[in-house]
Amino acid sequence: MTKSGKLGKSSPDSASARGEAISLVQRGNLKALEKTLRKQWRLGQNIVLCWSADERGLLVIFVPHYFLGNYCAEDEQHRGNEEFIRELISGQRRTTREEMFAVSDRLEVSPTFIKLDTALSEEPQVIQQVEQLIRRYGLSYVDSRAVLLFDIVEFSLYTPFEQASQLNSLSYSLNSAYNKLLARGIEINFARTTTGDGYYIWNRRLGPGANLDLFYFMLLVVADNAAARAASRGNTVPVIRSAYHIGGHYELYQAEGVNPTVFSYIVGDVTIELARMVELAAAEQILVGDFSTELADGALATAHVPTPAFVAACNREMSALAGLQIAGKKVESINCRLSEHLDDAGERSPRRFRITDKHGLSRYAYNLECAIETEGDSTQLGLDASRLQGQVAEPEADADTGGQQAGEPPPSAEELFDDLASLLKKRHGSIVED
Repeated sequence: MTKSGKLGKSSPDSASARGEAISLVQRGNLKALEKTLRKQWRLGQNIVLCWSADERGLLVIFVPHYFLGNYCAEDEQHRGNEEFIRELISGQRRTTREEMFAVSDRLEVSPTFIKLDTALSEEPQVIQQVEQLIRRYGLSYVDSRAVLLFDIVEFSLYTPFEQASQLNSLSYSLNSAYNKLLARGIEINFARTTTGDGYYIWNRRLGPGANLDLFYFMLLVVADNAAARAASRGNTVPVIRSAYHIGGHYELYQAEGVNPTVFSYIVGDVTIELARMVELAAAEQILVGDFSTELADGALATAHVPTPAFVAACNREMSALAGLQIAGKKVESINCRLSEHLDDAGERSPRRFRITDKHGLSRYAYNLECAIETEGDSTQLGLDASRLQGQVAEPEADADTGGQQAGEPPPSAEELFDDLASLLKKRHGSIVED
């Protein structure tokens, strides 16, 4: 399905950047629209899928929050439904009138008419506000976005005061990295949600440039955290492990009292992959997921590239960060690379690791190394080759020797505990070189 509302429209960011004013009449329209949406939303019982302009107001499609789960059930009858819904709730949510009724027929749900005192303006800033309202009372899907996960190592072992101090320290590192990039004309419109012992971070902007900017943001956060740890005492600054990945996710606004929250939450393939990667990462390690993403190739063209090419492109642009201050010292250069090894042909190539989680599911990731040269000093971020874990797989237990052999004494309590610990370790997952 192609939604005409996605074509030829000013992007929300561009309209916002121009700071165009909205007339009092259109502000009244937006206020009336939000009032009706909130009423129909019913504390999260219903969600909005799409909308279409009407000369007397708006047409919108509401469905119960459980509708999509049933509609997208994985069976022969519902094949293709999830792809249809993802397309419907991706990007701009506006459709033409014809598309609106086509969606209505397929879902077997009648559109809801919302009457406005005057016709809705076609001004970009007004359409942007309508889009934001529809998203806030609905569910959105993003096909490709860079997301970070920062996780505090052994967080549960610290006292509540230390935990609060560590979360505050990590939050400061996020803000510090934001300010450093902003000073270079790179604005990260970042959002975050807490995991309890860390944060998911993403750039609200989309596109190849936004993904690159978030990669630089990650490096500066890790660098600021390392500098803070070096200057701190006690357990007030966290030891973190980090991961960067690009993938799809859903975005929603949960109910908070009688209104949806102002800030969004994300959940989907990209967050699941990040959580599984970080769960098995070592302290101070930086992992980069195995993905394919768009990268600018000239003024207008883009090309899909794998992770190694993406990291190489980031490293080529790293000179833009020279001159920044980290721990009071001017950065002379920043270089990052994926850990490498010699392949069968004798060429150096990136080392790819297979991460198997406690559920037996696998994904791939790369280990990132970063060197920061400052005035008379050098800082290494991430783990170098000598500190990498899981370079070889653990040998499987021999089935023939798994039990007690005839004539052997029964195992001691200590041996039983060791066997149990070994089993628990295997269920926890592993990182091995692919």
